[in-house]
Amino acid sequence: MRIVLVGPPGAGKGTQAQYLAKNLSIPHISTGDLFRANISQGTPLGQKAQEYMKAGQLVPDEVTIGMAKDRLDQPDAAEGFLLDGFPRNLNQAEVLDRLLEGDSRKIDAVLDLEIPEDEVVKRIAGRRTCRTDSSHTFHVVYSPPKAEGVCDVCGGELYQREDDSEDTVRNRLEVYHRETEPIIDYYKVQGLVVTIPALGKVAEVTQRAMEALRQKTT
Repeated sequence: MRIVLVGPPGAGKGTQAQYLAKNLSIPHISTGDLFRANISQGTPLGQKAQEYMKAGQLVPDEVTIGMAKDRLDQPDAAEGFLLDGFPRNLNQAEVLDRLLEGDSRKIDAVLDLEIPEDEVVKRIAGRRTCRTDSSHTFHVVYSPPKAEGVCDVCGGELYQREDDSEDTVRNRLEVYHRETEPIIDYYKVQGLVVTIPALGKVAEVTQRAMEALRQKTT
């Protein structure tokens, strides 16, 4: 099964992608992992991406698409995959279709994780990260520390990262609406989109998604 996972920041795409990929026995391919792998391996595409990132610029579509193509050409993706964060705009979606068509493959379903915008802001703006160890994270509502502003694990100071501020979150949502949402309409024309309510426990959302995929492919 070949799946594209879409949804606004804070919808839980990364978490759901891991569970769904495991349940479906297909590789989870995320844009972040592609960048990290190519940069750490020093590939030509990774070197190009790093140049743009160091300059504070967006990585061009052709670089991201090149990384995605190389990954999709690997043997473990031959029978299926779950794409998370790619395609992120209409151009990437159109190129992806052409790449797959050339290999006699196609996208089987597009899972659209739907969540109210206010909940997105609440989820992300409520995050707190430990200055001592960034892997220690909390949430002022959903998983608060025992002592306000203090990490339960190591006693480090908890703070709100700049990219977790409400203003930044709303800017990210604007970018999502402008750049990524159009691909949902693009895939709707192809009859591929399944919308999944993303509110609730992780396992509940995963169950909804798995049931929707079963109905979509039977």
